[in-house]
Amino acid sequence: MTKIINVLKFYGDYMKTITALMWASYCSILMRAWEELKKESNLNIDLKLYSTREMPDKLDDFLNDAKASDVVFIYRTSTDDFYDGIDTNEFKNLIITSQDPVYWNSKLSHDAYLYTVYGGIENFKNLLLYLIKETLNINIPTSPPKEFPFQGIYYKGKIFESLDEFLNNANFNKKNTVGVLFSRHYLVNEDMEVVDALINKLEEYFNVIPVFSYGAKNEDLNAVGSGECVLKYFFKNEKPIIDVLINLLSFPLGTVIEKGSLKKLQGVDILKKLNIPVFHPIVSYYKTYEEWKNDMQGLSTDIGWTVALPEFEGVIEPIIIGTVHKDGNLEKKLPIHDRIDKVVKRVKRWIELKNKPKKDRKVVFILHNAACASVEATVGSAAHLDSFESLIRIMRRMKEEGYYIENIPKDGKELAKLILDKKAISEFRWTTVNEIIAKGGYLYLMDEEEYMEYFKTLPEKVKKKVLDTWGDLNGKDIPASMVYKDNSGKNKIVITGLKFGNAYVCVQPKRGCAGARCDGNVCKILHDPECPPTHQYIATYKYFSEIADVMIHVGTHGSLEFLPGKNVGLSNECYPDICVNDIPHLYIYNSDNPPEGTIAKRRSYAVLIDHMQTVMTDAMNEEPETLDNYVNEYLKEMDASRRHQLEHLIVEEVKKTNLLKIKEKIERIEKEGNIHSNFREIFDELRNTLEMIRNSKMNDGMHIFGELPRGERRVEFINAILEFEYRRKLQDEIRKVLNGEDIEDKELKEKILDLNERIEQSKEIESLLKAIDVKYIEPGSSGLITRGGDDILPTGRNFYSLDPYKVPTKAAYRVGVLLSERLIEKYLKENGKYPENIAIYWMASDIMWADGEGMAQILHLLGVRPKWKHGKVVGVEVIPLEELGRPRIDVTIRVSGILRDNFPNCMEIVDEAITKVAKLDEPIEMNFVKKHVLEGLEGGLSFREATYRIFSSKPGTYGNGVKYAVYASAWENEEDLKDAFMFWNSYAYGKNAYGIYAKDAFENVLKSVDLTFNKTVTDEYDLFGCCCYFGTHGGLTNAARVISKRDVKAYYGDTRNPNKVEVRTLKEEIERVSLSKLLNPKWIEGMKRHGYKGAGDIAKRVGRVFGWSATTKEVENWIFDEIFNTYVKNEENRKFFKENNIYALEEIGRRLLEAYQRGLWKTSEENIEELKMIYLEIEGDIEETYGDVDIGEFQGGSIDIDLTWKEKLKENLAIK
Repeated sequence: MTKIINVLKFYGDYMKTITALMWASYCSILMRAWEELKKESNLNIDLKLYSTREMPDKLDDFLNDAKASDVVFIYRTSTDDFYDGIDTNEFKNLIITSQDPVYWNSKLSHDAYLYTVYGGIENFKNLLLYLIKETLNINIPTSPPKEFPFQGIYYKGKIFESLDEFLNNANFNKKNTVGVLFSRHYLVNEDMEVVDALINKLEEYFNVIPVFSYGAKNEDLNAVGSGECVLKYFFKNEKPIIDVLINLLSFPLGTVIEKGSLKKLQGVDILKKLNIPVFHPIVSYYKTYEEWKNDMQGLSTDIGWTVALPEFEGVIEPIIIGTVHKDGNLEKKLPIHDRIDKVVKRVKRWIELKNKPKKDRKVVFILHNAACASVEATVGSAAHLDSFESLIRIMRRMKEEGYYIENIPKDGKELAKLILDKKAISEFRWTTVNEIIAKGGYLYLMDEEEYMEYFKTLPEKVKKKVLDTWGDLNGKDIPASMVYKDNSGKNKIVITGLKFGNAYVCVQPKRGCAGARCDGNVCKILHDPECPPTHQYIATYKYFSEIADVMIHVGTHGSLEFLPGKNVGLSNECYPDICVNDIPHLYIYNSDNPPEGTIAKRRSYAVLIDHMQTVMTDAMNEEPETLDNYVNEYLKEMDASRRHQLEHLIVEEVKKTNLLKIKEKIERIEKEGNIHSNFREIFDELRNTLEMIRNSKMNDGMHIFGELPRGERRVEFINAILEFEYRRKLQDEIRKVLNGEDIEDKELKEKILDLNERIEQSKEIESLLKAIDVKYIEPGSSGLITRGGDDILPTGRNFYSLDPYKVPTKAAYRVGVLLSERLIEKYLKENGKYPENIAIYWMASDIMWADGEGMAQILHLLGVRPKWKHGKVVGVEVIPLEELGRPRIDVTIRVSGILRDNFPNCMEIVDEAITKVAKLDEPIEMNFVKKHVLEGLEGGLSFREATYRIFSSKPGTYGNGVKYAVYASAWENEEDLKDAFMFWNSYAYGKNAYGIYAKDAFENVLKSVDLTFNKTVTDEYDLFGCCCYFGTHGGLTNAARVISKRDVKAYYGDTRNPNKVEVRTLKEEIERVSLSKLLNPKWIEGMKRHGYKGAGDIAKRVGRVFGWSATTKEVENWIFDEIFNTYVKNEENRKFFKENNIYALEEIGRRLLEAYQRGLWKTSEENIEELKMIYLEIEGDIEETYGDVDIGEFQGGSIDIDLTWKEKLKENLAIK
């Protein structure tokens, strides 16, 4: 080096400037290398250093410096488009790597690449010297690139390239061993603080094997790839030597050729062979500690490649452990020590679980509860899963496997009865703390001192928020949640549940309210979206994290993962992180629900064990089927006398059905005159109704975890899958194939056999037990099995979602274009003009189920199309008006919290499209976006405010607010519901806008809304399937109507069949779902098979019918009439409810009475009198269950309209 320095001193006057553009991770070490050279040689050379992360913002600065430099060196850029701006003739000496070196010296590029990729301070010094020597013809002696191992074991500053050499030098004295896999990039760039901190913490408890890898396999560099590193360093004698793997890499393990068999092993195959949990802590490449700490988004643009893509290999627990420290364009990674502690504590608990014998393992099962829809009626809430029967079978199997579980109820019905008899639930309208204590529904009474000792350890911000909201254990404004005063007057927090040996069954506590009532005063979350969980909620999870070894949430979904906090990359101030604590967490989840399952994985550190979707079958039952046959015969019949006879038969058959709307029309026509002369009026509506039912499917009951569909249910299950592709019913062929017979269509036969085999391979309970044994759970696809997603099978896997940068796909775009055209056509036909502004509820399910059909629809309404590159969407381009052939339609979008958190790139693309369209030089009558933006500017908004079109709830919160007001009966009129909606949803999102409170901007765009819109893509879920539908779409519709003072239309799209895209009114969609499911005897019988759970799910759907009526007034009287006739008046069904879930019947009756009292349901006095009589009978039956227990005050069935929340809402608005 001395010789080199002397030469440089001699030639120093000839050198001027080097401009370099490098990956951000290389900038710091290159600068250090340069500074050391300057100190050693007093070089008179200037280095202009740019990071690829600064492009394109500093592209002009870079180009100006580069043109004035003697040497320009470029090591990769973030996008290929960067090179489009380079003119090689403008640079004196250009050396560039990772690009076709047609215009420069290829040897220079190759050597420079080797210096860089080998890495380390000495190589970077020699890189600079080499560039000087070769480009300026200065005869400086340089050292060739010095190789540094591309994989190996890093241990206390030393590098070991063989496992045996490492093991001979390692001082292993712990029982268990943890493997750490990290990027060689950290090592050669001397950026090891995060990795070192993690290793040091792990070594307090475990032996650690820290392995570094180059990542991708590269034979030229002797890099074997990360997958082979796993096989090379974490196996000995073909057996794993680690108990847990911590994988810090964000790229796939790659493909490895297995020795001996020459079989190709993918990353998942390698991890299956390893068969241990693979943790995936995150290091943020973009955010500083302060940026991360203060940002409710947590991670942002790096979610896709740091979180989503690694999930394809089944990694778990994406806890952030490092952020970036920035000094200009120089960066290094710094550890977040409390997060590293969190990771290590959780790893420790997993390994402790592994080490503990089965007979000693304690397991807590958490059943969910849709508290707002009645705590008592909805224990065990789980989408399309019989959670009670599933839990019984799980416990039974665990006992067979050696777990100490005793006194298992004989079936799910008995378990549900036991929970309700003991009142092992939260207090609510019919349940008080006194009753819970008296009936023995508690597992533990936590002393106030014990709880406060733990509470004091929580972050100050958390403690303040909890105390400000709930007060101490004496309560604030209202009594504290689930606190019992014993005989000595001491406060005890009631932890509810049942114990079966080492198995605990707990119903998840209420999350946003307190007390034995449900109204606008106790519903704190209604006026505070950031409402923290109650003291009892926090205490419950703390208790189970201490007494249990593993926690299992049963079914889709609970409230834990939706508690306030960052979206991804949680801090110790985020409530899911606090509540899940350090206990291993498993979550039984429906494979058809990737949006919410993804949230559970990322925010509550859950290992998902997915379950099969329920059997879908034709919605047409026997009565409409007979009618359908008559209708088809009538269409074909030419003989007048036979047609006359068929008219009689059709009318008589209609009278036997529950098609009340058509029955009422028949009664009216019969009174007015001859039925035959007006038959066409009846016939056309009947035909449309039957077609609607015929084209619909329904859930045949629920899935039971671990149970496979058998017999005819297997036939229906496979038919529902294949019908999407074949567009015809295939039951006969399926039946033959399953019976061993042959069919003509050989391809169809193979598909049937393949599906049948993969159904049989679904091992759900086995996978759950495997997870408790701390084994690797294989990842799998998720989505709608009835919409082409048969790769979901087999179930029992830890599902992933999709690559967020690939939506919309080109296929989805075509459907979205059709959807937008159908929507415009319908509105134009009905109103004689184009809609100027369409308000859309955009859900994550659109992306995860339908590959972005709705996103494509939004883009096409605006008159833009996606730009794809290598299958990924990289931006949008404007469609010329001449090609579009119509005005550009403005859009107002309410995105779901899940879409907001998981697909920020999709929001940014739509926001980019809106801004582009707003800036076009076009007449406002052809560009409604521009028109409304100009109106906003005239109203005092800035351009950015006037272009806000994407709104959601406050960052870190989920929900719409309206559902709480509706369920708590905390509203008097549409203005109240509008206030709740606007308070919750006035946060704007887009490029450089994340959760900005923008109520004025939101109101401004809602004034011009002509119609609101959502769509269905499947019959597995529908607009009665979740309260979010009426709360958000209904709330949006109501808000638009109130603010605009106009009759805003509400439409519903239908892409269940992408080849037959339809748009109907919201009222028609409500009718379709009511007839095909809620009022369908075939569907009802399927639900009744599941006892308490089926009754509770029916009651929830009735509550959502009420919600739609409250928010939109689009539910017709006949639907409420038929709900009353079917579930309350019908003696057989009423008996079913009374025997299985009387609280569900009470909830149905109460909502019907409220609908009547509010004028939402107009019916006969006879119906109301009968309803009141039956409801009084129900109340009496419930009160009899109290026996001699003095349960204290409770709300019962009274409907108390309390608007206290509106005053508190104003207080919260004043704080903003």
